[in-house]
Amino acid sequence: MTAARIRLWELPIRIFHWSLAAAVLSAIASGLTGGNWMIWHQRLGLVAVGRPAFRLVWGFAGPTHARFSSFWPTPGKVAAYLRGAWRGIGHNPLAALSVLALLGTVAFQASRGLLANDDIAFNGPFYALIDKATNDAATGWHRTAVNVLYLLVARQVAAIAFHARIKRQNLIRPMITGWHEGQGAQPTCGGSRHTLAFSLALALLVVYAASGTWLPAPVTPATSPTMDW
Repeated sequence: MTAARIRLWELPIRIFHWSLAAAVLSAIASGLTGGNWMIWHQRLGLVAVGRPAFRLVWGFAGPTHARFSSFWPTPGKVAAYLRGAWRGIGHNPLAALSVLALLGTVAFQASRGLLANDDIAFNGPFYALIDKATNDAATGWHRTAVNVLYLLVARQVAAIAFHARIKRQNLIRPMITGWHEGQGAQPTCGGSRHTLAFSLALALLVVYAASGTWLPAPVTPATSPTMDW
């Protein structure tokens, strides 16, 4: 079945997209600023850490076009796209690679941030659970991997500009309105209220676990009393 107007991106995936973009960009800005902004850097990191969990469930049980199976970038699809022979709506094979890389990088960054420290005033929620050498290694990976995020964000912006100027395709409008103007298949499955509730519950559970608020308070060593002579 084809139609001239297709419900491409449902509301939950649109909220996921824009909230993830806002959280990642704000976390980068607050991390670069440092100082008192580090507390917001940590909070924004927690906001971002639940997003991959939500998208993982939605990628298997969400609507048709949001499912990984509908846009998984197999070598054959990538080759067809590079030859100009790929036909479809939603994420093209190269965009799919970028989406998967972005989700993986955000998850990696968040997990390293939970263990990181700045040797001044900031410690991640799980800092006290491991030794200093491992903390420092996690901090180093956290600072290095952000460069991958820069590249992925730049790739997204470049792709949007390329499609708008060269292919005359507006990639932003469907992510705002949810509608794709053109031929293609309407979504046929997934995206129930139960799936949404489970996705949100899992995301909140991941954020709670990552916050470390469930950990016992660290024991402060007792100090010996001083005596005045």
